[in-house]
Amino acid sequence: MKKVMWLIPVALLIAVGIFWQNGLSARMAPNSTFILLDASKKKTEDFAGKVTLVNFWATSCITCVAEMPKMVATYNQYHAQGYEMVAVAMSYDPPSYVVNFAQTRQLPFKVAIDNTGAIAKAWGDVQLTPTTYLLDKKGRIVKRYVGEPDFAELHALIERLLLT
Repeated sequence: MKKVMWLIPVALLIAVGIFWQNGLSARMAPNSTFILLDASKKKTEDFAGKVTLVNFWATSCITCVAEMPKMVATYNQYHAQGYEMVAVAMSYDPPSYVVNFAQTRQLPFKVAIDNTGAIAKAWGDVQLTPTTYLLDKKGRIVKRYVGEPDFAELHALIERLLLT
């Protein structure tokens, strides 16, 4: 029994260390300028005070196309409560394809085209799609998803962040 007792403080220290490390890993989102399909501009700081999802995607990405109806449903469910979203099309995605996709699917959220790749670079050199970042109201990155998010987990996290 005595041999096992030393494991409890060690386990607690490890748990505290993991919690502390994860807490410190929440960093501010990069200050980016998003060029939207209507040629208007939004900066990362314009989303201050809102829980914001930044989704890097491409029209050629099967997973991106498949998750888009869930992204639309999430936006529609939480937008009135202070939730915002910007879908950032990758630099290799032809702008005409992005415009067509957004129009034919009536995407209700902001859609940007990263024609130079600068936004993807600033957000951690995003190359895999979909890659999604969830920001809290202060503009801190709370969660990063590579691949389709677990939408039940995402919704729970959005609800928690909307309350803070």
